[in-house]
Amino acid sequence: MKIKQVDISEKVPEKRIAIAAGRIKLRPETIERIRRGEVEKGDPLQVARLAGIQAAKLTPLLMPLCHQLKLEHVELELRLTDSAVEATAKVTATEKTGVEMEALTALTVALLNIWDVLKAYEKDENGQYPITEITDIRVISKVKQRLDVP
Repeated sequence: MKIKQVDISEKVPEKRIAIAAGRIKLRPETIERIRRGEVEKGDPLQVARLAGIQAAKLTPLLMPLCHQLKLEHVELELRLTDSAVEATAKVTATEKTGVEMEALTALTVALLNIWDVLKAYEKDENGQYPITEITDIRVISKVKQRLDVP
């Protein structure tokens, strides 16, 4: 079986927007530590935002069949609940192919960075993570708009 990148040469550029969502479950004590600003490595939400933006831009390096896209906007929204950080990633580009993989990559890497920054607080006495879990990762919206339509 051959592996090849999809040919998009005949497609016309369109404005493309994708939004992905997910969450990381955390101990309530860890959530409180974030709220109080008592995380030794720094603000996990800021680290996650930066990591997610960088990850969106690097998607083709991580996923060899993704096209290199000129991203116009990457935005990560992170919200604390009593037991999790809920996240959404929005990616926009005017391109010939969609940006959902960039949104999913941004989201996933953001959540992984939250785990990394907080892992010292999430481990149990055996060094395991009984509560910590990344869940519900999905594309919640994918839109394309023709450029010649007002």
